[in-house]
Amino acid sequence: MSKYIFVTGGVVSALGKGIAAAATGALLEAKGLKVTLQKLDPYINVDPGTLSPFQHGEVFVTDDGAETDLDLGHYERFTSIRTSQTNNYTTGKIYFNVITKERQGDYLGETVQVVPHITDEIKNAIKSASNGYDVVIVEIGGTIGDIESLPFLEAIRQFRYDVGRENVLYIHLTLIPYIKSAGEIKTKPTQHSVKEFREIGIQPDILLCRTERHLPSEIKKKIAIHCNLDIDAVISARDVETIYEVPIMLHNEGLDHLIDKKFNLDGKEPDLSIWEDIVRKIKEPEHEVNIAIVGKYTGLKDSYKSLYEALTHGGIANDARVNFQWIDSEEIRVNGPERYLNEADGILVPGGFGYRGIEGKVNAIQYAREKKIPFFGICLGMQCAVIEFARNICGLSANSTEFDISTQDPVIYLMERWYDFRKGRVEIRSESSQMGGTMRLGAYPCILEEGTNAFRAYGIKEISERHRHRYEFNNAYREILTRHGLKISGLSPDGELVEIIEIEAHPWFLGCQFHPEFKSRPTDPHPLFRAFIGASLSEKRSLFPYAGIDSEQKGKGI
Repeated sequence: MSKYIFVTGGVVSALGKGIAAAATGALLEAKGLKVTLQKLDPYINVDPGTLSPFQHGEVFVTDDGAETDLDLGHYERFTSIRTSQTNNYTTGKIYFNVITKERQGDYLGETVQVVPHITDEIKNAIKSASNGYDVVIVEIGGTIGDIESLPFLEAIRQFRYDVGRENVLYIHLTLIPYIKSAGEIKTKPTQHSVKEFREIGIQPDILLCRTERHLPSEIKKKIAIHCNLDIDAVISARDVETIYEVPIMLHNEGLDHLIDKKFNLDGKEPDLSIWEDIVRKIKEPEHEVNIAIVGKYTGLKDSYKSLYEALTHGGIANDARVNFQWIDSEEIRVNGPERYLNEADGILVPGGFGYRGIEGKVNAIQYAREKKIPFFGICLGMQCAVIEFARNICGLSANSTEFDISTQDPVIYLMERWYDFRKGRVEIRSESSQMGGTMRLGAYPCILEEGTNAFRAYGIKEISERHRHRYEFNNAYREILTRHGLKISGLSPDGELVEIIEIEAHPWFLGCQFHPEFKSRPTDPHPLFRAFIGASLSEKRSLFPYAGIDSEQKGKGI
């Protein structure tokens, strides 16, 4: 029988439930347990695929092509699991399943209601993720008090009776604010949040108290008394310098011992040495490098959450601190690239959709190419690199049909017929297809050309990477582009889909059609991010030979 941990949040949103759940998973894996995680989201969208990044942050994509909540990225970065569509359910998906069953007559004429039909569907979704795992950690989206969350909370209340009280644990993440003007730590918001939780019928077993300051024992005792908990079940979840320090912090606060006690586990001490090494490399790196990210959603960093973490992982692999410079591509379009990119050691253009900001991205790529600054283009970033090369090197009036349907030279276009290696069938699509139906989603194979930057980074011939895009490289322009110096270093196994492009006469210039950031982990940095940060460091050292060498070494003439 699997053990189930339900993670909920109170007081305010954005407290970090996803990181708390993922770090708990990391802590339990370090004890030798097999762990999986699941996110239950209260919004009515079937999935976040059509949500604006400004609304919901990035869309994380799994190997099986599910468009999911960004917290699944945290789950994969902190633990060894590879998530799938069973790891993320929304209210929309739950209701869609129930309505489909009702239309098929599965309920034999019953009146379909929230209880038991919706709650039973939620419980079935939870159980669908549990096969073969010792512990299933389920994060409930939203905040206690939200009307949208009530069916999920009722389902997890019932769950304890379905699988046995000894197999279920409730962790409630809450906020302990410090009122600066009064010089006091306030517990009342937490008390009210737990009170509302108990009114639903759930008594939390453990409180994770988000706080900027250390919680004195008398504060913990006060919280414990008012929330009907033992004092050791009130855990201080202080702000830390890096999220990868959270498993260590939770262990020091005794979270794993509380879980051992609740579930009657063997109490084995976790091996956190790998996390300690990661934290050391982040806090005390040997080098540093400046990376400019030229995008269109830079106002909300969660829009590029996996990208941010993957660049950090590339820094870990090179024992370097990555200094981020977030640049709105519209600003480059208006003011030119020089004022924004002249101090960048590397330039990255990420994915996105729509025409806004495209010309600024193209200008940034031209700057990187001409100034010989290491460049990394991802998805739309690769497509913009192809457009820039076609315009400024090949002399074409190039664009993508996504931005200009009547462009004279559509070097990027909507491929209407192609073989889907993941599904094992030919796909047909057009501009009139349903939005989700035109996407290439999930993991696809790619064959690398030996002797290229891509091959040197991966060290193997065949790779598999996750995609999320509609438009493709137009093979009608392959000959003219390659004749002028564009290198195609990665192709689908049938040679039809261009996956990676490079420019040979450049220190490091690479664009990929897929999203490598989705598969990067701090414990296993992605090869392309490792190589990009390494190249940026190398170019920095060639321009500034003393970069990264401390003053004592300089004095010795090193």
